[in-house]
Amino acid sequence: MKIEFIANKRELQGTGASRRLRRAGKVPGIVYGGEVTAQPIELDHNALFHSLKQESFHASILTMNLEGQKHQVLLRDYQMHAFRPLVLHIDFQRVSADKKIHMKVPLHFINADIAPGVKLQGGVASHVLNELNITCLPADLPEFIEVDLKDVSVGHSVHVKDLNLPKGVEAVLHRGENPVVATITVPRGTTDAELAAGEEAAATTAAAPAAGAAPAAGAAAPAAAPAKSEKK
Repeated sequence: MKIEFIANKRELQGTGASRRLRRAGKVPGIVYGGEVTAQPIELDHNALFHSLKQESFHASILTMNLEGQKHQVLLRDYQMHAFRPLVLHIDFQRVSADKKIHMKVPLHFINADIAPGVKLQGGVASHVLNELNITCLPADLPEFIEVDLKDVSVGHSVHVKDLNLPKGVEAVLHRGENPVVATITVPRGTTDAELAAGEEAAATTAAAPAAGAAPAAGAAAPAAAPAKSEKK
């Protein structure tokens, strides 16, 4: 998704100038990085406020139209008022097509409703991480990463190294690190009998042959039902 927004150069700086900008419906900010010096900017508050509600605005390469010149940037930071719906300041970083970037990308969890641990064993899926720190070239930056829970049973987890990352994307991990992303656990109050029944159902489902499948070679044919005697 291509997202473009408009910014203007900010000539006046300082606390007093920023307050006047906010009263005029503008947000002070800055764009930095690359081989160009940092540039103070200002943006329309209402347009920016609505953009910040979009998940993709936080994890995409954005096109900043700065007085007719377009720059590829990333949202790096912003400050909100403590209790009012007001953006106080925002920071963007320029990116280069040939240099890798580090970003936190949101995780989208799918198929929790059909996971054996939920559907058959009465477990609950817990999201341990909601975003993942990755590195990649700007062109390879995904808007989100899917976490598929369809094969997870109670007591099992999905780790970062289990994720199917898009081409060109690497998770940023410390040596030997492999954090848990999601897990399925049994709610408090579940009895051992209920848990055992769920595990048996999961095992039966996994072992059951497909409907209509032919019996295995050498298997005895089912005995015919005895004929009913004719009533005299």
